[in-house]
Amino acid sequence: MSRTPSAHPSRSGTPLHFKDVVLDILKTFKHEKDSEAHQIFRQSAGHNPKAVLPQTINPEEETVPGIQHPGSTGVIYCSDRAMANGFNYASSHEWANLGQGAPEVGPIPGATERPTNVQYPLDALEYAPTTGIKTLREAVANLYNHTYRQGKASQYTYENVCIVPGGRSGLSRVAAVIGDVYCSYQVPDYTAYDQVLSAFRRLVPVPTALEPENYYRLDIKQTKKDIRTQGLAVLIASNPRNPTGQVIEGHDLKELVSLSRDNSTTLILDEFYSWYIYHEKERDLGKSVSSAEYIEDVNTDSVVIIDGLTKVSFSVTSLSPLHLMTVILTELASPGLARSFLDGGANHPLQLAAVPLLDPEHVKKEKLALQRHFKHKRDHVLKRLHTLGLDVEIPPTSTFYIWLNLEKLPPPINNGLTFFEELLKEKTIVIPGIFFDINPAHRRNLFSSPCHHFVRLSFGPPIEDLDKGLDAIGRVLRKAKKEGMRSFGHSYKKSIESIASLDDHV
Repeated sequence: MSRTPSAHPSRSGTPLHFKDVVLDILKTFKHEKDSEAHQIFRQSAGHNPKAVLPQTINPEEETVPGIQHPGSTGVIYCSDRAMANGFNYASSHEWANLGQGAPEVGPIPGATERPTNVQYPLDALEYAPTTGIKTLREAVANLYNHTYRQGKASQYTYENVCIVPGGRSGLSRVAAVIGDVYCSYQVPDYTAYDQVLSAFRRLVPVPTALEPENYYRLDIKQTKKDIRTQGLAVLIASNPRNPTGQVIEGHDLKELVSLSRDNSTTLILDEFYSWYIYHEKERDLGKSVSSAEYIEDVNTDSVVIIDGLTKVSFSVTSLSPLHLMTVILTELASPGLARSFLDGGANHPLQLAAVPLLDPEHVKKEKLALQRHFKHKRDHVLKRLHTLGLDVEIPPTSTFYIWLNLEKLPPPINNGLTFFEELLKEKTIVIPGIFFDINPAHRRNLFSSPCHHFVRLSFGPPIEDLDKGLDAIGRVLRKAKKEGMRSFGHSYKKSIESIASLDDHV
């Protein structure tokens, strides 16, 4: 008697069709080794677990003996996977990129006209000081004093400011001069912290999990206890927080800054999204948030602020207490080889172009226009997600990110990596949540990550691109409802080689 391959007996004797068998198997996935999307991720250079076996040379990825691949940030990995699925920057208009952490660069209602060219004197073709040109450093100090320190005795000067080529460069400069210390960080947080903590081994990483039940707030009381009992010497955090869109402000931010005085702890606060604050009251629009408001003495409080203007199409800055800035200047900006130890400094002509953009009145107008425009986009995306049955449990009050929980969707599209791969088929890019699980050793089973069921959606792009991506999400959900889960979780393109022939005709 032959057995039909299309049905199997269930324990009750009722026929169990193959579709149900597939669904049952998918529901039992509990480990990354069972998932094609997770295996593609692990096979990407630098994403294997570390400190399990001695490092070996991968001849396909590492051609220099002794070189260990550092892994990639979430955006880089996701861009590479998108390219394997046909994405290229020449035809990017066909795609919806809700992954990259970049705001739209076109005109914004109520904002000033965007600069389209840069005029500079001939001597600007010379290298700029690695600390930045003095006029720009003075402009940054003046803006911070005007915005956050009016009436305070202690004021920033150009000596507290260092201009760097980008946020990662700022983090690297600071990390390069920190000694052997325990460094506290939070999960979830900005993906680049994973690479910083991996590359600068003298920073011993100590994680703290932020709970959604507490709106991803940092427990200041517990942090004070951890500083005493664990000997934490450095705390790094983004504020406003990437990817959850939450912000520490007011009394809580004041308490956080006080840790630098009361507990001999250095705070490294990444404030790149300080302008992207979505106030509910009209009178508060245009206000930004910074720890600079609660620093008592700018020359002694151990707070390093990494801030920038790249999120509003300008330049990049960094503020530090004078004694730490002196260390950075000595180690990284002194004459000779150490002068260009890490990055060599920021672009000279663009520094000159940034000076007038930091005028306080100009900044006030830009912040007001930006907050109104991006709040509208945030509300639009939240409304559309609601109609798709994807309510956001903790809506963002800052940044331009939505931390979307997929846990209520049917497996396997209820995890960020698989959902991401399925959206690539629809020409849409998001960032899987696991990239924000700062985990330098990469040893945890990805299914056990607190970020496993999340994706980060950016509402930085223009609204037509947002709608294009949301339409794609809708198609995936309708397909799941109509066809079941048989076509999900597999058949992903492994590399760009499979579409190389398409590029030849572009």
